[in-house]
Amino acid sequence: MTTSQPPIRFTGHKNFPYRLVLSTLTGRTVHISQIRSSSPTNPGLAQHEISFLRLLESVTNGSQMEISYTGTIIVYKPGLITGSAAGAGTSSGGVIKHELPAGCTRGLSYYLIPLCLLAPFSKAPIKILFTGPGVITSSTPTGDMSVDSVRTAILPLYNQFGIFNNIELRVLRRSNPGPNGRGGGGEVQLVFGHQVRLPKTLHLLNGGRIKRIRGVAYSVGVSGSNNARMIETARGVLNSLCPDTYVFSDMSPAPLVPAPEQTNPSAKKKIGLGFGLSLVAESSTGCLFSADVASPPEGGQPPEDIGKQCAYQLLETVSKGGCVAPPAVATMLTLMTMGSEDVGRIQIGRDVIADENTVQLARDLAKIGAPGWGLRDAAGENENSDVIVSVVGRGIGNVGRKVA
Repeated sequence: MTTSQPPIRFTGHKNFPYRLVLSTLTGRTVHISQIRSSSPTNPGLAQHEISFLRLLESVTNGSQMEISYTGTIIVYKPGLITGSAAGAGTSSGGVIKHELPAGCTRGLSYYLIPLCLLAPFSKAPIKILFTGPGVITSSTPTGDMSVDSVRTAILPLYNQFGIFNNIELRVLRRSNPGPNGRGGGGEVQLVFGHQVRLPKTLHLLNGGRIKRIRGVAYSVGVSGSNNARMIETARGVLNSLCPDTYVFSDMSPAPLVPAPEQTNPSAKKKIGLGFGLSLVAESSTGCLFSADVASPPEGGQPPEDIGKQCAYQLLETVSKGGCVAPPAVATMLTLMTMGSEDVGRIQIGRDVIADENTVQLARDLAKIGAPGWGLRDAAGENENSDVIVSVVGRGIGNVGRKVA
C-alpha cells in the first residue's frame, strides 16, 4: 500500500504561477492559503490567477483543483503535462485556444514565462493561441514585460539547456493596456515543440561585453511617428555604449472588442491604444539583458520620455552585472534545478540575487524538495562583485519522454 505525500503548504498570492509550475513539474500537491485574506474588497484569487489555473488545466491531464468558497485557499493536485496532445482540450489543428477575460490587468508574459517552463517537459508540443479582450502584449504598469522581450530575451535562453528546435512566439495582434490598465484585445500564438528528457547542466560564469543592442518600437492605433521619436531618443543614449544598435518599428491598428449596446448588440469599440519600446542587449558570451517601457493607460507621456526611460533602464540592468537579467532568473534557476543530477553554476549580480522575487523562489524551491543553493563571491577585488550560484539538479526531467 502506498501512502501519498502530505501537501506542501504556502501562504499568500506572491509567486503564485511559479508555485503551481513547480508543483506540476515535481508532482507534489500544494496547499496555498491566505490569498488576499486581508483585502476587504477583493479577497481571494484574482481574475488573472483564475485564468492561469484554466490554462494549466488545458495543458495537463488529471489535474485537480479545490478552491474555497471565498477563494482564499486552493489545493492543487498536479497531473501529467500533456501539452497539445489529443484529448487535452484542444481545438482544431491541435491548437489550444485560451481566452483572457476583459478585466485582466496583467501582461501576457505573466502566462507565457511559466508556461514555457512546462513546455520542455510535456508529452507533446505545446501550441496555444491567446485571444480575448484581456490580452495585453505590451509591458504593463504591474511590472510585466512585453511579448517582444519574452521572444527576444527569454526564449533564446533555452539554447543554453539544449532546447532550441521549433520554438516560436507570434504576435498576431498588438495591444497596450486599455482604460485603467484593464484588457487589451491582442492575439498571440505560442509554439513550443522541443521536448527533452533532461535539460543540460549549465555553467555560465562569464558575462562578457555588450556587442549588440536590438529592439522593437511599437505603436497601436496611434501615429507611427511615435516610433521614430522613441527610436531616435533611445539611440542618442545607447550609441555611446554600443554603436551596433538597431530598433525595428512596428505599427498596427487598434484591436476591436465587443461592446454591445441596447440599440446595436453587435457594436465594437477600439481598445489598447498606445506605444512602447522593448530593448535587448546581447553580450559576447550570449547573455541577454532586457528593458521595457510602454505609455501609461491614462496617456500624457511623450514618446521621447519613453525612449529615454527605456534606454536608461537597459543601462541599469546591464550595470547590475552577472550573466542573467532579473526577469530571466526564475527561468534559468528552475531549469537548472530540474536538470540532471549534477552541479550547475551561474554568475548573478549581487542586486539581482538579493531581489525579493529571487529570494522567494529559493524558499519555494527548498520547500518543494530541491537542495539549497551554494553561494560564493565571484573573483573580484571590489565589494560589489557578482555572486556565483551553484545549483544541484534533481534529475526530474520529462516523465513522458524516456529517451533524449
